[in-house]
Amino acid sequence: MSFSALKWLSLGAFVALTACATTGTQSAHPTRAKLAETSLPPLKSFRARQEALPNRSNADIARDFLDLTFSLESGRSLPVMTRFEGPITVKLEGRTTATLRSDLSQLIGRLRKEADIDIRQISEGRANVTIQAVSKSDIKRALPHAACFVVPNVTSISEYRRARGAARTDWAGLTRRDQLAIFLPYDTSPQDMRDCLHEELAQAIGPLNDLYRLDDSVFNDDNFHVTLTGFDMLVLRAYYDPSLRNGMTQLQVAERLPGILNRLNPKGNHGRIAPLTRTPRAWIDAVQDALGPTGSAGKRIAAANAALNIAKSQGWTDHRRAFSHYMNGRVQQFRDPRLADQHYRLADQYFQAATPNGPHRAAVAGPRAAFALASGDPKTALKIVDRHISSAERFQNAIHLSSLLMIKAEAHDALGENAAAQAARLDSLGWARYGFGPEWIVRAKLREVALLNPTNRTN
Repeated sequence: MSFSALKWLSLGAFVALTACATTGTQSAHPTRAKLAETSLPPLKSFRARQEALPNRSNADIARDFLDLTFSLESGRSLPVMTRFEGPITVKLEGRTTATLRSDLSQLIGRLRKEADIDIRQISEGRANVTIQAVSKSDIKRALPHAACFVVPNVTSISEYRRARGAARTDWAGLTRRDQLAIFLPYDTSPQDMRDCLHEELAQAIGPLNDLYRLDDSVFNDDNFHVTLTGFDMLVLRAYYDPSLRNGMTQLQVAERLPGILNRLNPKGNHGRIAPLTRTPRAWIDAVQDALGPTGSAGKRIAAANAALNIAKSQGWTDHRRAFSHYMNGRVQQFRDPRLADQHYRLADQYFQAATPNGPHRAAVAGPRAAFALASGDPKTALKIVDRHISSAERFQNAIHLSSLLMIKAEAHDALGENAAAQAARLDSLGWARYGFGPEWIVRAKLREVALLNPTNRTN
């Protein structure tokens, strides 16, 4: 229910390679230096787009719906289903931005159209859902390991601090939802705020659990999907179907769910059911230890290895096996870049087999292309980047998109293709402002990526 502290998908996922690949001083780079002296181009942002319904059986979706609805992320069971009854009102408070307001408007429009939920934004009076933009330090004091979170029966973070631990903030004690608050940080990038917005509002009005086995949903703490998917919209539409109501038990919902899904998703009415493989708690704990906000490098590596061993012992060949390799790449980057690249290659292979049409391979493309560029192979870096730029844009991940474009620029520069390099670099900057936020961070990332290019380094 809280936006996971595993919000690790950032440029640092592959720029960290520069710490191992470079030494000495940086040589001049006239094109990049000229850019650094001028104002950055305007911030770019994505337009809302309707997502297609999931291409799997309704029997699978019903199983996932029940596991999402009747458990919390901790594994604690929920006795009954709860939701809002009647129209849902949403109010935005705190230090907001024009981009956040636009992203919220787009999201509410999608919820109305795709999930058929009667939800609207208000500016005055009491709202069912209060979205309060507060500082990251306020969030850390309230819930240390969360980037953003949602709580029932409060309207402000100060009220939550006073009521923390009280029965009224316990999700398991609810019989219906009337009022709740979402807390997201204003002092972060526009994309971070949007990602929080999508996950937390979806859980505020719908299911509260996350499942690592889902490869097509934001209800998954691996955070590859950053905006609500077609699966998510179908689940939310079913969640507010007139056939369901507050206080229903899991058995009662299970009895009505097949008919609801067959009506909402006729193409899923077939007998092809994917085998159910639950995710062991030991693997989840290892993931959190490897990628969470605390822990030494040695402990992170040990945890990532433990997760991979569990994945192997489970016989997984799905995205969870890929993610296990991805984690090992992440934690090995500073210590052993070549070993990290081997894990990224394996992650890409498993992602290609399990989720060929998802956003996952674009996440792996960054560190793979960065390693190729730093190793003096700009042609391979270009091939990797060009293969996945459209995916990063399709899944509206400006962090991945701008990062890949920055690498593309440096690869062109390394090949002496200055015009192409300039075009890619300029294209990257507007997206970087959305993905990374403040200008100083964008400029720092631009410099870091430039150091991947051997022509910009002196050993």
